This record gives sequence, structure tokens and C-alpha cells, in this order.
Amino acid sequence: MTATTTTAAQPKTLYAKLVDSHTVSRIDDNTVLLYCDIHFANEYTSPQAFSGVRERGLPVLVPDAHLCVVDHIIPTHDEWPRKIYDAASLKQALNMQKNCEDFGIEAFYGSESPYQGVEHVVMEEQGLVRPGMVVICGDSHTTTHGALGALSFGIGTSEIEHILATQTLVYRMASTMRITITGTMPEGTYAKDLVLEVLRRISARGALGAVVEYCGPVVEALPIEERMVLCNLTVEAGARGALIAPDEKAFKWVEDHALALSDEEARDMRDYAKSLHSDEGAVFDKEVVIDASTLEPMVTWGTSPDQVVPITGSVPDPESFDDEIAREAARRAQKYQDLKPGQPMEGLPIGHVFIGSCTNARLIDLQLAAEVVRGRHVAPGVRAQVMPGSMTVRRHAEALGLDKIFKDAGFEWRMSGCSLCLAMNDDILEPGVRCASTTNRNFEGRQGRDSHTHLVSPRMAAAAAVAGCITDWRKLGKGE
Repeated sequence: MTATTTTAAQPKTLYAKLVDSHTVSRIDDNTVLLYCDIHFANEYTSPQAFSGVRERGLPVLVPDAHLCVVDHIIPTHDEWPRKIYDAASLKQALNMQKNCEDFGIEAFYGSESPYQGVEHVVMEEQGLVRPGMVVICGDSHTTTHGALGALSFGIGTSEIEHILATQTLVYRMASTMRITITGTMPEGTYAKDLVLEVLRRISARGALGAVVEYCGPVVEALPIEERMVLCNLTVEAGARGALIAPDEKAFKWVEDHALALSDEEARDMRDYAKSLHSDEGAVFDKEVVIDASTLEPMVTWGTSPDQVVPITGSVPDPESFDDEIAREAARRAQKYQDLKPGQPMEGLPIGHVFIGSCTNARLIDLQLAAEVVRGRHVAPGVRAQVMPGSMTVRRHAEALGLDKIFKDAGFEWRMSGCSLCLAMNDDILEPGVRCASTTNRNFEGRQGRDSHTHLVSPRMAAAAAVAGCITDWRKLGKGE
């Protein structure tokens, strides 16, 4: 009788488990045909993909696995019914609606839908993202949804076409990276501060080509909305994805938002998700450990999200960077931003404040900002705007009276949309205007040609609005 031996299974990362569970076939050592559970599209990046499917005479294979929303080009004026005034933008919105009708996609949220909103907000608030899913969209900030333990990433137009026709994607495997956040976040700091500090530490290329898994006590303590902020901005380090292993907070989020989920389905989700973690001994290509105990409110000084300092800091001297590429980037950024080395960030005058985007426009963000502005008023010469991340968020905020707090303080209370995050429609900064913004990118011209963007948390943005300058919100404190 011949003895048999059993080889212990190799420990796997959460990323590997998600890919393995969705692999239809292996193309080569580094490429698989990946099944995608859900795809959501906007009017800005999807038209050519629909045209390609139509020209090939193909149907959309799984119509109910797609959600389409008008969010990039839609104006955010406080008016109802909502109107798209720009002819080209209106054409894009109507084209998306027709594409949905032609291909049997019922989940279309246009300008007059009560569920319209920024796609990365809408998906989760409707419970459409679940732990263990593969979630894709033609937008780089799709990494947001890794907060619920889903492998989520942005794709290009040709890939959207492939998804529409086959519900699969030819997928090249990513490298892996684990970022462990230790310590305890100081009071008055938030996930926006944390992720900006991560970017400062690892740089805008620090996670290039990798799927990042976040773990550690700080990550575990974050509420789901704050985990979304962390995953959202990870793409700014060049990451192809961001993941947080699902836990009780993630399960409860889904159960609270996926209203059609039966008790049996909820139990199945929880049972399945028990395996959705990196095994002990799993090997990552890169490991980073960051202690959050000394974290401060952060503010960007340059034109990349990793060009950032604490509010108590100053604009760095380009010569202080060891790398020549970083030195040159700092020189260019400071010239564009009209800043000088050694200039303190606190006290820098601003002319505009924007609270919104797929990064920081959920209900919790609006509540945090409202606590700062309550009983105060926007400083003279400052234009301040609040854009709820979805019409659902807007209704919830109004039910809590947040709209009145903002309006009384002199803020504009807007409809949902991408808006000033990427300077669409008439939501554009004039040249020379300096803006404290809760968005995710501060690139040259991102919010308007020759404008200056400083990324901050909602509370920091609110404080800047009432102070008229970049300021440490902790000194200002909560309003009356």
C-alpha cells in the first residue's frame, strides 16, 4: 500500500482569493478572464463602448448587472426639475438614456431621478456593492468600493465594451501591497487626513500597479464611510485597487442599504465573507507600516495629492527632496500654486470652498462640516458650496436640517453631481482663485485653468470658509 502525502495550502492574500473566485479561465501566468459581478457607467466614459457593441450587433449579455448614472456633466444648480443647459452635455445624457433603453438596462438614473448622484456614492447607498464582488466602472476612483471587501477598479472604454458584451474582462494580475496603520488617530483628524499622510509617505508612485490592502487597528476603527475615503484616494498613489477585509461594519452597511436582501441572503453573505481575509503567512510584494498617533489635519500645497503637509507645516524647499524628479515637481508645483518655500499653510487666504465629490460628500461629511459652520458665517469675499453626493444624501441632510445650517452661514446648497471636482458645466474656478476643496485631485487646471486647489477634509474646508483662509479647524472648534 502506497502512502499519500497532503501538501498544505499556500496562504493567500485577500486579493488572490477574490481573483481566484472570479476567474473564468487562465490566459497565461499573469492574465485571466475575470467575471465581473456588477458594472456601473456614467455618461462621460461609456458612449463609445455602447456604440461598439451596437456596431457589432451584440446584445448586453446581463442587463441587470449594469447601472448607468448621469453625474459628470449635470449642472448642480439648486432647481427642480433639473435642467442640462449645455447642448453637448444634454446630448450625452440623452444618449446614455437611449443606450439603456436599447439594451434593456433598467437601472438608469438621469437628471430627474430621485436616486441620481455621483456614481461612487450611489452604488453603496443602494447596497449594490457586497463583500467578495468584483466591481468595475470607467472611472479611476472605483477603488472606493474596496471599503466593503470588493475588488473594484477603473477600466477603459474598450474594456467597458467587453464587459457589456460578455460580463467578463481580460485582466492582468496586479502586484500586492499591505499598508498597516497602527496607533490611534488623534481627535480632530479623519480619513482624509490619514490617506493624505499615506500619500505623503509613499508618494504618488508608491503603490504603482498594486492592489493595496489596508489593515491594522486604525483601519478597523474607521466607519465604513471613512474607509471609502481611504480607498478612494489610494488610486492617487498609482494603485490598481484598494481593499479592506469585510467585518461586522461592512455586513451591517450592506444589510442597512440593500433593502431587498432577504435574511437568508444576508446569512449567506456573512458565511461566505468569513473567508474574505488574507491568510496568516500570506506574502505581499511590499509592506508599509504607518503610525497614525501623530497625525494632524492635512492640506496639500502642490499639484499632486502627495504634495501635502500638516496644517502646522510650511511649503517645503524643493531642494529638501532627495529625488531629482521630486525636486523638479516641487518647483513646478510651487510656481503654479504661487507659493514660496517656507510659507506657512495656515493663514493662506482662499476665495472659494467646495465640499463635495465621490471622496467627501456623504451624509457623515456634511454633518462634520455643518458642526463647524453652525452659528457662523462665510467670510467676506469667499464663495462656498456644498454638493451632496447624491439626491438621497441631500434628502437625508435636509431632514436633519443641515441645508438650513449651510444656507444660514452663506453657503450655496447644491444638487448632486461631480461638479467642481473636475470643473464641468459652469462649476469652474476663475484663474487665480484659491480653493479649499474636499475633492481628490489638485492637478493643474483640475478645477479651472490657473486656479489653485488645496485638498482638505470636510471640517478643514468648513473652517476655511468661515475664516477666509486655510486654518486649523481644531482652533476654531465646533460652532454654536
